[in-house]
Amino acid sequence: MKKLITLLFIGSVFTSLAQTTENDAVKKVILDGYINGAFNALDAEAMRSSFHEDFAIYSPKGEEISKYPIGTWVEGVEKRKAKDDFDPAKNKWEHKFASVDVTGNAAAVKVELSRNGKHVYTDYLSLLKFESGWRIVAKVYHQHDK
Repeated sequence: MKKLITLLFIGSVFTSLAQTTENDAVKKVILDGYINGAFNALDAEAMRSSFHEDFAIYSPKGEEISKYPIGTWVEGVEKRKAKDDFDPAKNKWEHKFASVDVTGNAAAVKVELSRNGKHVYTDYLSLLKFESGWRIVAKVYHQHDK
C-alpha cells in the first residue's frame, strides 16, 4: 500500500510538472509574439512566428462576425513601427495572465492589457500545439470604456 501511495504521489508530481511546462510554453508564445510583438515592441517577425497563418481576431458587427486576419494586422504593425515618431518607451502595455488553461494540444488564455494604469482590453486567446510548437490561432476581446 505504501508503494502504491508513493507511486501515485510521484505520478501526480510529474503530471503537475508537465502541466507547468506547457503553461510556461504557452505564456512565452503570448509574451513574445502578442504582448511584445503586437504591442510593446511592434515586432512583426515575432508575430509571424507566434501566430498561425490562419489566425484572425473575431468581433461582433451587428449580428455578423467581423474577421481581422493576421496578415493585415502584421502590415499595420510594420507601418506603425516604421513611422519616425515611434518611441518604444512611450508604447508600453502592462499585462496580466488572468487564466491559462491547457488541455493536451489546446489552450485558452485570458489576458488583461492595461496602458498608463488603465485597463483597456480583456483578450481571450486560443492556441493549438503543432509539431513546431504552440501557435495563437484566434482572438476575441472586450474593449473597456475609453
